[in-house]
Amino acid sequence: MLPRPCGAPPFRDVALYRHFVHEVTSFRVFSPRAVLDFVRRHMDSATMRRLILLRHAKADPAAAGQTDHARKLAPRGLASAEVVGAYMARHHLVPDRVLCSTAQRTRETWAGVAAAFSPAPEVVFERRLYGAEADKILAAVAGQPDEAETVMVVGHNPGLHVLATRLIAAGDVESREALREKLPTAGLVVIDFAVEAWADVHPLGGRLDRFLVPRSLDDATH
Repeated sequence: MLPRPCGAPPFRDVALYRHFVHEVTSFRVFSPRAVLDFVRRHMDSATMRRLILLRHAKADPAAAGQTDHARKLAPRGLASAEVVGAYMARHHLVPDRVLCSTAQRTRETWAGVAAAFSPAPEVVFERRLYGAEADKILAAVAGQPDEAETVMVVGHNPGLHVLATRLIAAGDVESREALREKLPTAGLVVIDFAVEAWADVHPLGGRLDRFLVPRSLDDATH
């Protein structure tokens, strides 16, 4: 049985979902390639939603008596956040709405990114994203207003990494393999969905547009 998120139809309509199930289950053994081919054929037939996932940048270890929630970015992390923001602005990756964990390191990461935009996108700081598992992050995304075509989440591993790998069914093979291995600090993941509503975003429903890691961002901004 293929996964469905919180009872919501994963495609624009039930007929398309049934067509998807028929095509995939027609294989004697479940085939990821069947999912990939289906997504490619139908990606252009629906309204697009873009999800940007950003893991917080490199943080300092907790000082004596300091909570994990209060950890601040290391100098390298502060610099990485600014590089991510510069890259996003240069490549027109402008979120309509940002969901950010309330942890200090995610706040500082977003501040570094937001400095590249004028005006800065709307941001909502959510405690439930601090250390959240993949299902909770997806639930937060699913609850976003459909007027926001591009939503960004600034959060933490392992939840963010697990969510990214669960959502993607298509895209550059090498990038997908690299993402499966690791989502490092300040790692940026951009996923496109052929859906009309955020509630319809579901596992294996997205196409990886790009995956960038800190060591590649300096070159990518040029």
